[in-house]
Amino acid sequence: MSALTMIPATQRVMNLGHFLKQAADLFPAKPAIIWGERSWTWAEFNARVDAAAHALAARGIGKGDRVLVQSRNSNAMFESMFAVFKLGAVWVPVNFRLMPDDVAYIAEASGSTAVLYDNKFTTHIDAAMKRAPGIHTVVGFDAPRNGELAWETMIAEHQGKPFRAADVVRDDACWFFFTSGTTGHPKAAVLTHGQMAFVITNHIADLMPGLGAQDASIVVAPLSHGAGIHQLIQVARGVVTILPASDRFDAEEVFALVARHRVTNMFTVPSIVKMLVEHPAVNRHDHSSLRHVIYAGAPMYRADQQVALRKLGKCLVQYFGLGEVTGNITVLPPHLHDEDDVRHGRIGTCGYARTAMQISIQDDQGAEVPTGETGEICVAGAAVFAGYYNNPEANAKAFRNGWFRTGDLGYVDGQGFLYITGRNSDMYISGGSNIYPREIEEKVLHHPQVKEVAIVGMPDPRWGEIGVAAVVLQSPGAVSELELIEWMKDKVAAYKLPRRIVFFDELPKSGYGKITKKLVREAIEARDAGDIR
Repeated sequence: MSALTMIPATQRVMNLGHFLKQAADLFPAKPAIIWGERSWTWAEFNARVDAAAHALAARGIGKGDRVLVQSRNSNAMFESMFAVFKLGAVWVPVNFRLMPDDVAYIAEASGSTAVLYDNKFTTHIDAAMKRAPGIHTVVGFDAPRNGELAWETMIAEHQGKPFRAADVVRDDACWFFFTSGTTGHPKAAVLTHGQMAFVITNHIADLMPGLGAQDASIVVAPLSHGAGIHQLIQVARGVVTILPASDRFDAEEVFALVARHRVTNMFTVPSIVKMLVEHPAVNRHDHSSLRHVIYAGAPMYRADQQVALRKLGKCLVQYFGLGEVTGNITVLPPHLHDEDDVRHGRIGTCGYARTAMQISIQDDQGAEVPTGETGEICVAGAAVFAGYYNNPEANAKAFRNGWFRTGDLGYVDGQGFLYITGRNSDMYISGGSNIYPREIEEKVLHHPQVKEVAIVGMPDPRWGEIGVAAVVLQSPGAVSELELIEWMKDKVAAYKLPRRIVFFDELPKSGYGKITKKLVREAIEARDAGDIR
């Protein structure tokens, strides 16, 4: 028997930028991007990207270089993704909601040598330039300053020149996906060409089966993160991307565009789904074309899920997954979403393992726990990232025995459905008992006057920690702290009952639109200190 020939890590794979050329070859005259009243065909999109790649290459940007992008959603930002990919460089998009110091840190930590930005972020770019001296090329998407390059001028200079995408191997980096940094500085998760090719295939198979050029997709979240991955998948199948004209989320505009362009899919997060279905626009516009409304980034509370199903029908798709696994851990498809609790059967699940991904629930020593028992959610498979850039300490914590440790807690049932109970950092210990806030939050949300809730553990001299609930009411003042606690008493075990309730007009959210316990805890502390928020 002959020895097996092993495939090395240096195996050549397709450059992700080639997806755009394929779409341009197949559908040259079809719209690729529609932004307000402007549109670009696939042939135009690809030609602009090729010209931009030539222009950046002429400025010394090449394989392995990091290119930081600080921009609101736009055609230019989307074009920058593919120009950087084709160069074999690394796309480093920054969430446009971050502060200048955050952007400066990301520029330095990534080792970026070029910056692309729009004119709202001059302060951010100035901060980045001071902290990251390796930056030698600055490009303005719309209004460059003296000494900077103009995106449109660069494209005009090289228009009509095809660009051959750089050769890449499986583990070549293509994207630094910065984590939200809710427990410290953001970390750069290294996404690679080979890994992302698997992710794209998996998303099409598990989240949007049948995706093709007949579809249309709308962007309702920053392209710098999950929405960018979602739109990359649309390019792989020649699906038109619709960009709202407004800089801010506008449910009326979103639903009008869904009706106008017969949008079939979108990527979003539970908080945005909630805003969409609670807005009167949901009743004014035809949204029957929607087949896949994909939500991720945080679990959706059951009460919110039921409202969304009543308003939108059976088009909800949930997935669970971190940026480090590019969302590729579980899926709960439309047919397993049901408004009726009895028919649903698995309240609180985020679905089953994605194709070619494996889930392991482990204890603190790395041993797999029995079915139904809570432990840390760990995962293995081709969607797992290559590690954190230049951060061996974080890598040592993130991997154990080959498994990626998500930091989330949960359990699987006998059929492999996963249930998330919280994060390690969310758990608090009160009177010696471990308490996981999520199950309590689910129950509190069934109160007719509760719009949002987040429960955190706060220091207490008697119990060590107590639960404090931050609550947003449908109508301010409609229920008191004592009334709400009294209402909970027959629904929540006494030892799990929050000892305090603090009312807010709105809960603090991260730059990624998520309610994070760190920010909630800080807001409660500020309230206690007399700094009313």
